[in-house]
Amino acid sequence: MTRKLLVRAGLGAGLVAGAVLLGVASSHREAPLISADPLADNTDVYAFVSPDAPDTVTMIANWIPLEAPGGGPNFYKFGDDVLYRINIDNDGDAADDIVYEFRFKTRIQNRQTFLYNTGPIASLDDPNFNIRQTYSVTRIDRHGRHVLGDNLSTPPVNVGARSTPNYDALAAAAVYTLPDGSRVFAGQRDDPFFVDLGSVFDLLGLRPFNAAHVIPMPAAPGVDGLKGLNTHTIAIQVPKPWLTHDGSLGTDAANPRSIIGVYSTTLRRRLRIDRDDHGDDRDSDRDDDRDDWVQVSRLGMPLVNEVVIPLGRKDRFNASDPRDDQQFASLVLNPEPARLIPVLYPVVHVPPAPRNDLVAIFLTGITGLNQPANVRPSEMIRLNMAIPPSASPNRLGLLAGQLDGFPNGRRLGDDVVDIEVRALAGATPLTPAFNVAPNNLLGDGVDANDKTFLPNFPYVASPFAGFEP
Repeated sequence: MTRKLLVRAGLGAGLVAGAVLLGVASSHREAPLISADPLADNTDVYAFVSPDAPDTVTMIANWIPLEAPGGGPNFYKFGDDVLYRINIDNDGDAADDIVYEFRFKTRIQNRQTFLYNTGPIASLDDPNFNIRQTYSVTRIDRHGRHVLGDNLSTPPVNVGARSTPNYDALAAAAVYTLPDGSRVFAGQRDDPFFVDLGSVFDLLGLRPFNAAHVIPMPAAPGVDGLKGLNTHTIAIQVPKPWLTHDGSLGTDAANPRSIIGVYSTTLRRRLRIDRDDHGDDRDSDRDDDRDDWVQVSRLGMPLVNEVVIPLGRKDRFNASDPRDDQQFASLVLNPEPARLIPVLYPVVHVPPAPRNDLVAIFLTGITGLNQPANVRPSEMIRLNMAIPPSASPNRLGLLAGQLDGFPNGRRLGDDVVDIEVRALAGATPLTPAFNVAPNNLLGDGVDANDKTFLPNFPYVASPFAGFEP
């Protein structure tokens, strides 16, 4: 017989465990509390029509920012005490219609060694593979909960040439086809995001435009702050009819039912302390109580929580649901970065508030492209699944005239930093008077990822090895 003493739903219930993995400053570490809990920290979300399987949509969510490849002996892994989710709204009402849940479990084969692996790893069940993670995939929709896969293996991290001599084969073996025809992968990958972190967070510096800054410096090429760093990826490729609201094929671009909204969330257990009749406290972590989970991180459109939401409201944003995003609407209508651009770069003039153009890009989708019918403004990636993938993707996406490019979905190669900086300056067709130089030339000078993406699922490039310099 126990008496409940305390229930706390505060953010960061797992911060103590995560604090040992703190990295340097990054746009990935977007809010004060989640920056101390990297295993639960969403870094990026992507959603696009699969280029080699255009009857499907691929959704990719990354967690754990700034993974140093040589981060052993306790290499990075998903959290066993974390619930990872990819969420889909397929009718525009800002409520989840489909949720994919991922739960992980770690098993250590030999506790008498400090080694992650005791020899070369040749397969996912190799005895030398000492610290292993498996996971389950559950789909939640209006018909209930459906376990699509269980005891699925993640590949090892890319330790090095001796330990993982054929890493690509190990990763390929960790791609699974689920009973409904979907495909799934979870494991370490190269971080596909590319951005000049060092300059952007130095008073919004854009190295190619250093001379135009209010504190001028010589112009210089951009430097990719994520070059050589890894992350942990969950990728799922789903047939389009499994994502539409009415089961339609998702092939009619004029049908709002072909439009979905995608974002990811992370949940941790509430901290629950029970006291027994003898006055002793104990933690309760009951697996059968789904109400014991609390959301600690959320990510949809890139860079919104990083640079649009102010410090005092970032943690609230991470804990909030899209249906409550009206509380943040004023920040999009008059965003701080747009106000700072003409101050820091006096040669640039931006549209005045209210910025309804940014509301369309970040909250509602663009009319006639990726805006659902009767949309409720909310922050998520909106994708018109019926628009086919471009044969030769351009990094500037929609700004380059590619209807399948960001902000209609997000492809791995879309240069969201340059696109969003230009959008903040008004350099889009939505505000044609400002779609002129230098507004439509702004960018950080980092135009591509440091690794080439794969031509097939899971598309994200293999992670850097710890042995590499």
